[in-house]
Amino acid sequence: MDTAPSALPSTSTPAQEARNRRKGATAAALASAVEWYDYFVFGIAAALVLGDLYFPAGSSSAGVLASFATFAVGFLARPFGGVIAGHLGDKRGRKPMLVLALTLMGVATTGIGLLPTYEAIGIAAPVLLVTLRVMQGIAVGAQWGGAMLLATEYAPEGKRGIYGSFVQLGVPIGVVTANSVFLLAGAFTSESAFAAWGWRLPFLVGLLVLVLAWYIHKHVEETPEFRAAERALAEKEREEKGQTAEQGAGKGKGDDGARNSPLRTILRGHLGTVFLAGGSFAVNTATFYILITGVLDYTTRELDMNRGAVLTVSLCVSLTQLVLIPASAALSDRIGRIRIYGLGAAGIALWAVPMFLLIDTGSLLWLAVSTFVASCFLSIMYGPQAALFAELFTPEMRYTGASLGYQIAAVLGGGLAPFVMVLLLETTGTSMSVSAYIIGLAVIALGSIKVLADRARSR
Repeated sequence: MDTAPSALPSTSTPAQEARNRRKGATAAALASAVEWYDYFVFGIAAALVLGDLYFPAGSSSAGVLASFATFAVGFLARPFGGVIAGHLGDKRGRKPMLVLALTLMGVATTGIGLLPTYEAIGIAAPVLLVTLRVMQGIAVGAQWGGAMLLATEYAPEGKRGIYGSFVQLGVPIGVVTANSVFLLAGAFTSESAFAAWGWRLPFLVGLLVLVLAWYIHKHVEETPEFRAAERALAEKEREEKGQTAEQGAGKGKGDDGARNSPLRTILRGHLGTVFLAGGSFAVNTATFYILITGVLDYTTRELDMNRGAVLTVSLCVSLTQLVLIPASAALSDRIGRIRIYGLGAAGIALWAVPMFLLIDTGSLLWLAVSTFVASCFLSIMYGPQAALFAELFTPEMRYTGASLGYQIAAVLGGGLAPFVMVLLLETTGTSMSVSAYIIGLAVIALGSIKVLADRARSR
């Protein structure tokens, strides 16, 4: 962690700190919303058009599999974004890494919206699409930790859960906005026009993220917890300099690497916590992406349901999360994170089979019921998750540790889930195989949560 000018004691008044807190929480929520919007438009496009435009193949299933594989590549890139931004964010601050992540996402998303198809430039089209998706993955991997810490490290005493949920709201807001823009694009264009250019419009909206990046850079202060950690480090270094030259040299060589490398600190002493965090959350990300991308493909391609109607259901269900996520986060401030978090994981496991039995009816009503109940359990888990992950690590390694845990879950669960779903449906011919996949991840989650709870009790 740097001992830059922000290591000096804060001179902010209580009124200024309150304004900074509101500004930081608002900026974190907006950053999360626009970043996730940019990320989710790819998932929707992957289910609807990208397979035919960039991966022409002999069957529609092969094209969708290739499209979803590209979707998954973004998740494989997310840990790299989390590691790089986490390391630098723990050393140089939360804000600069968040600004960098937003800028990278804006450039990548706009690039996808302008990218020529396979028919126009041949094999270069899918290669460039994968490259831009990797950039999106790095960006969102870097973003979550910065936005989450910008909110939680500004939180007043006893309200870290509800402040962390402001960032979590970015996911349903991103889904609602992405679905809404796709619905509008489809409503105002014909089928042929949508396939030709209408699908590009949601990607070009991503340019707005660059405006937000500029605003955060200019008007948002660094978090108080990071500034306090910098001051503590500066004081420690001053004390070390007061020792003898021989002692100071020996101590500097022994401690500097661990102190100045949050990633090394995590890998040496906290890797188990990172994997437990990832294992606890993989079922949430997997189920979420199955609902917003896998089910969209399954219902429109296999069950012949109307694309606009399915998108509308997804949009309406996501709107309910805007209430459920902060409600569960606020409850976690009162009765504990682990208890609420575990309840959500258990609910996902119990609902996995009924959910697909209802979807398989091909009824729009039962699709709405099945996805709404699943969304409730996802929200119960997702609300307290930001605060829970932040509290697993100390400030000097929090960005790195929390980001790694989250992105490991994203790779194991979210990125592969739509691909695995299509593969399971193709090989088994039954949606119950997808339910079994969700239940398996839920068992891993409940086991990880129990270990985290036992550790918390022992402390």
